[in-house]
Amino acid sequence: MIQIGDQTYAFSDPLVVGVISATCLILLVLMLLITTARRAGRSADAVYNVAQQVGQLSMNVNALGQGQQQLAGNIQTVSDAQAHAQIRVIQTMETRMAEVQAQMSERLADNALKSAYALAEMQERMKDTLTGSSEKTTKSLTELQERLATIDKAQTNIEKLSGDVLSLQDILSNKQTRGAFGEIQLQDIVSKALPSDSYTWQATLSNNRRADCLVHLPNPPGPIVIDAKFPLEAYEALVAAETKAERDRALNALGQAVRVHIRKISDSYLIEGETADGALMFLPSEAVYAEIHGRLPHIVREGFSARVWIVSPTTCMATLNTMRAILKDARMREQTGAIRKELALLGGDVDRLVGRVGNLDRHFAQAAKDIEEIKISADKAGKRANRLDHFDFEELETPPDAKVVPLRD
Repeated sequence: MIQIGDQTYAFSDPLVVGVISATCLILLVLMLLITTARRAGRSADAVYNVAQQVGQLSMNVNALGQGQQQLAGNIQTVSDAQAHAQIRVIQTMETRMAEVQAQMSERLADNALKSAYALAEMQERMKDTLTGSSEKTTKSLTELQERLATIDKAQTNIEKLSGDVLSLQDILSNKQTRGAFGEIQLQDIVSKALPSDSYTWQATLSNNRRADCLVHLPNPPGPIVIDAKFPLEAYEALVAAETKAERDRALNALGQAVRVHIRKISDSYLIEGETADGALMFLPSEAVYAEIHGRLPHIVREGFSARVWIVSPTTCMATLNTMRAILKDARMREQTGAIRKELALLGGDVDRLVGRVGNLDRHFAQAAKDIEEIKISADKAGKRANRLDHFDFEELETPPDAKVVPLRD
C-alpha cells in the first residue's frame, strides 16, 4: 500500500504500476549514463550530454508527479459523484416505497371499511330474517288457531248440508238458475286459467247476441266464444230409465237437446271476421260429458262439423291452459322489441363490467410488479451499500479484460 496525502493506492493499481515502471526506467537510464560516463572518461562533452539528459528526466519526473496528483483528484471526484448518485438512488427508492406503502394502506383501509359495511349489512339482514321468522311463526300459530275454530264451526254446518243439497236440486230444476250455475262454474274455471284482461263476460257481438264468455285470442284463430249449457232434464230421464225403450227415448232426447245447443252456438257465435272459426260448449257436469262422448259419438261428430267443441270442467281447463300459452306467446312477440332492447343494454353492461374487471386486474398486476421491482432494487442497493461499507483496495483484482494505458517516455 502507498499513501500520498489523504489518498491510499494499492500496488496493483495501474497508475501505481506505471509510476513504478517509469521510476525504474529512469534509474536504469541513470545507471547506464553513469556507466557510459565512467567508460568515456573525463570527456566534457559526454558529461554535458549526460547532465542534459538527467535534467530532462527530472522534468519528466516532475510532470509525472503532477499527472499523478491530477489523477488522484479525478479519482476523488469520481468517488464523490458515485456516492452522491447512490444517495440519490436510495432516496428515490425510499420515496417510491413510501408512496407504495401509502397506497397499499389506503387500499387496505378501503377494503376493511367495505368489509365492515358488508358485515353490518349481513347482521342487519340476519336480524330482519330472524324477526320476520318469529313474526311468521306467531302468525302461523294464530292462523292455525283460527282454522281450528273454523273447523269447529264447519262441523256444526255439516248437518246443514243435506238441506243445501235439496236447495241445489231446486236450483238445478229451474232452467234459469241452472244456466246461472253453469256460468258461475265456467267463470271460476276461466278466472283461474286466464289473465283477467284476456276475456270478457257477457260480451255482446255485432249480431246483438250475448256470449257467456269471449276469450280474446290473437289472429289466428281470433276471439273464441265459450257458452255454458246444461241438458239436465234429458240426462236425469236417462239415468231414471229402467227399460231399454225408456233408455233409448231418453238417450235420443239427450242427443236432441245437445244438437239444439250446438246449432244455436254455431248460428249465434261464429261470425266471420269477428270471432274464431269455432266455439266451445261448456257442460258443467263430467257425468253428462262422459255420457255424451260414450253413448252419443255421432252428436260429438256433428259438433265437430258445426265447429262447436264440447268440453267438461276438466277438458275446459286443459283447453284454457293451451289458450294461455297462445296468449303468452302473442304477448312475448309484442314485447320482442323491448326484450331485444333490454338484452342489448344488458350486453353493454356486461361488456363494461368485463372491461372494468380487466382494468382492475391490470392495476393489481402492475402494483404487484412494482412491489417486486422495488424489492429487487432494495436488495441490490443493500448489497451495494454492504460492499461500500467493507470496501478494501487490496481485495480488488484487475479484471482480465481491463485495458492499461502504457506510460510514454
